[in-house]
Amino acid sequence: MRATSTGSAWLSFDAWRAARLVVDTGMHALGWSRDAAIDFMSEHTALAANNIANEVDRYIVLPGQALAYKTGQLELLRLRAAARERLGSVFDIRGFHDAVLGEGAIPLATLRAVVDGWVEARAAGG
Repeated sequence: MRATSTGSAWLSFDAWRAARLVVDTGMHALGWSRDAAIDFMSEHTALAANNIANEVDRYIVLPGQALAYKTGQLELLRLRAAARERLGSVFDIRGFHDAVLGEGAIPLATLRAVVDGWVEARAAGG
């Protein structure tokens, strides 16, 4: 997938994420066939056919994965916005990323506590 600008790339990736949610739900809640899921992604994303087939096959065997990814994305964006608002000019995106990635794979509630601790430490001058 090749985009001409950052904005169009963002829209293309967002369409892909949205299509994943529809396909995952369609297959597991509405009984869509593999072919129906492939057709939907072909019509609504800029992905190549082989990538679409791989995506659909992944969602066949991992129900809810697309929803889990989207939930995580939304929580990370919320945490980043809250940290940026609280810290203002002291906010450091690299430090934020270090805090988010430093504990490895953890539940979102635990991540929220880690980020809150990082924000409080920075706000206190640490």
